[in-house]
Amino acid sequence: MKNFATNYLKKTWALLLLFAVNSYGQQRPNIIFIFSDDHAYQAISAYGSKLVQTPNIDRIARQGAVFKNALVTNSICGPSRATLLTGKYSHINGYTLNEKKFDVEQQLFPALLQQNGYQTAWIGKWHLGSLPKGFDYWRILNSQGQYYNPDIIGPRDTTRIEGYVTNIITNLSLNWLNNRDTTKPFFLVVGEKATHREWQPDIRDLGIYDDKTFPLPPTFRDNYKNRLAAQNQDMTIDKTMRLKEDLKVHTDYEKGIYGRFTPEQKKAYIDYYENKISKEFDAKHLSGDALVEWKYQRYLKDYLATAKSLDRNIGQLLDYLDKSGLSKNTVVVYASDQGFYMGEHGWFDKRFIYEESLRTPFIIKYPGVIKPGTTINQLMLNIDWAPTFLNMAGVKVPADIQGTSFLPLLKEDPKKVSWRKEAYYHYYEFPQPHHVYPHFGIRTEQYTLVRFYGESNSWELYDLQKDPHEVNNLYGQKSYEKLTATLKDKLKKLMIQYKDTDALKILETK
Repeated sequence: MKNFATNYLKKTWALLLLFAVNSYGQQRPNIIFIFSDDHAYQAISAYGSKLVQTPNIDRIARQGAVFKNALVTNSICGPSRATLLTGKYSHINGYTLNEKKFDVEQQLFPALLQQNGYQTAWIGKWHLGSLPKGFDYWRILNSQGQYYNPDIIGPRDTTRIEGYVTNIITNLSLNWLNNRDTTKPFFLVVGEKATHREWQPDIRDLGIYDDKTFPLPPTFRDNYKNRLAAQNQDMTIDKTMRLKEDLKVHTDYEKGIYGRFTPEQKKAYIDYYENKISKEFDAKHLSGDALVEWKYQRYLKDYLATAKSLDRNIGQLLDYLDKSGLSKNTVVVYASDQGFYMGEHGWFDKRFIYEESLRTPFIIKYPGVIKPGTTINQLMLNIDWAPTFLNMAGVKVPADIQGTSFLPLLKEDPKKVSWRKEAYYHYYEFPQPHHVYPHFGIRTEQYTLVRFYGESNSWELYDLQKDPHEVNNLYGQKSYEKLTATLKDKLKKLMIQYKDTDALKILETK
């Protein structure tokens, strides 16, 4: 009787597993979403960067697809994470600004995966002011986190782990992968702190780009003519970037983020930044344009050195997937929470609807589905991420999710897929930090139309084909009246579609 019962249970379990596979048409894929912070597409060689090589991010691109027009709906850190989790615009998920408390009691797509047989985990930067929900396992950084010896928050305790944050996040991720329930597919978010300000490289990467002189972007000395919002921002390398805190010239190594350094870490940073960089700076006696250009070079060298560790650790994850055999049925995505300025318009940071901050890197490989070396030019939004992952997992996409699965773009000829021609954007955070006026706008395949509101109350229009750097504001110029009216009408329809009623009221106010 005992053997009969045992055999019956085994057969029943086997049938359930067979049903789980057949009901989705194939074995459901694992999904790893590597989510960096402020990593610009201009700093990724898969996007044609001339600044630096990123061989491991490029590995994902060679084996899969590069989205050339992956756009965010609100270019700022926390809100981008909230959009990932919900598949909804900021005004719907309630998280329009940084440093608030995100409502985890609302519908989150990882919980839907969890309810449908997936293991779910989030490791690394979370930055949503609340604790994760919908995850079987989570270990997160405290707020922005620290580059060195970070505090790691878990369900039961907070632990300080010695080392460099990117390495630590990778180690925690690999440990979870090694100890997961291997009978279930998994969804893992690897939440990177890099390449967030203040750009602290791993010790092994200090000075790796010191022999390079990076070219100035064409708009580095932009005069912001006919662009009121650009004139009044506070995010320039010239005036906003700080010598001491950002560029580490004569930094106090006993306080703040450096106060948590080990003696060995502190010595390495003092040897490089104090005894080399600061002394060189003092000897130059810089001012004016020469000072601004020096700051730009130092910014890029630290930023790209910080990104070096990020790329190296991605390589470790990819190597693990290859050696373990998981790569055969694992979707791997590399993305950033938004774009970032690498000196374009004389800026760093993000926020604006302009291309450098609107466009985010998004690279994906899906073995057996995506043809290696694919390029996709369609307008894809970060509200589309959640429904796509649900679609891949064979989980029904709830009707209230505002994004659309882009899986058809990966499986079929993108040119034959019916897809959006316009994208809607809305940024809120004002006046601090960086004094970027709140604004909403529409981005089409050729044009960007934006309305800055509040103190600014101004419009801008750009032809991206003729003016890819967005320095020639066409709004109000003769011969553009009909185009402007058409774009405003489309903008209004998008506001209605996405239920942005507050923006609609502003749009209809003269």
